Amino acid sequence: MKIIEVTNVDFSLRQFLLPVMRAIRERGHEVIGVCAEGRLLDSVRAEGFRVIDVPFARRLSPLAHVRAFRDLVRLFRTERPDLVHAHMPISGFLARIAARVAGVPRVAYTCHGFLFNQEGSWLRRSAGFVMEWFAGRFTDVFMTVSASEAADAARLHIFRGAETIGNGRDPAVFRPDPQARARIRASFGTPSDRLVVVAVSRLVGVKGYPELAAAMRDVPDAELWVVGERLESDRGEDMRTLLTGAGLGRRLHLLGYRDDVPAILAAADIFVLPSYFEGLPMSVIEAMLTGLPVVASDIAGPREQVVPGVTGLLVPPRQAAPLADALARLAADPALCQAMGEAGRARAIELYDEARVVRRTLDLLGLGVYPAYGEQVGCR
Repeated sequence: MKIIEVTNVDFSLRQFLLPVMRAIRERGHEVIGVCAEGRLLDSVRAEGFRVIDVPFARRLSPLAHVRAFRDLVRLFRTERPDLVHAHMPISGFLARIAARVAGVPRVAYTCHGFLFNQEGSWLRRSAGFVMEWFAGRFTDVFMTVSASEAADAARLHIFRGAETIGNGRDPAVFRPDPQARARIRASFGTPSDRLVVVAVSRLVGVKGYPELAAAMRDVPDAELWVVGERLESDRGEDMRTLLTGAGLGRRLHLLGYRDDVPAILAAADIFVLPSYFEGLPMSVIEAMLTGLPVVASDIAGPREQVVPGVTGLLVPPRQAAPLADALARLAADPALCQAMGEAGRARAIELYDEARVVRRTLDLLGLGVYPAYGEQVGCR
């Protein structure tokens, strides 16, 4: 079978789709990636994957969306895939409709978060709902990363029978690693006994950086490491300026995009994600697998992942004081940090093992393995 995986930008393809693409290829199928061009695709192409540029816009831009839709229809008619698997709200909307117009036999969608659940104007949220409802009519397989989104899909009649697949990472890659901890801390000049709070996300305000900057001022003995950058397609202020002006001085390490996130996490003590909105954040899974206690916002997504008082702490979004209290509580109790980290890793291995999540995804997509005699299973 030929499968086309569609998402919006290179970051999404590299971080979320690549494990699925690898598994599809391992099952003996042809897989093509589609997203807007970007530097993170170099490593994907180095693995032998074909990735085609379609310049998606991550904002309401009718002309850009019409052009992307036209390019998708042409691509699907040329490639004649057996299955199109779309991701993310706008690229997922365009790809599903384009696939039907082009006569693709099977169309699937993985929801990583509904636009209508995000903050924004009434018009933007309404448009997000209409997009999801309409595209649901063109979808054969509807998957969500969180249970709350599957419930929303059913309750709002977006799609009957949406399946929750979760997110996953490899426990052999994200794990406690004393050697990496010593190496990374030495490279940053951080003493072995210094408390390190780490955040891994895009540098945008909705990830809660204004509150985190304020909260860290009340945890004076801790360093803050921030892994991530603002994408060109992101809206709003770059949080780099806010963070550097927060008065944290040498306690702040802005690390940008890193390829060694497992080692960075292994060198930290507490993971924090005070977002205003999430689907099912991969960064929380990575931190849990690494054995870190998690401090996150009490919102959909993290609420499914973090067991309060057992694997971490949940705090109200947009409030610096409760966030500071949670960080200070963990900072003062290393034994509690260790116990929560161990419980978090056990929970993540049980629920968020990448191999299990990817296997379930491919099974729902109907992607069987090539039999020994070479005939494809499920091909048109």
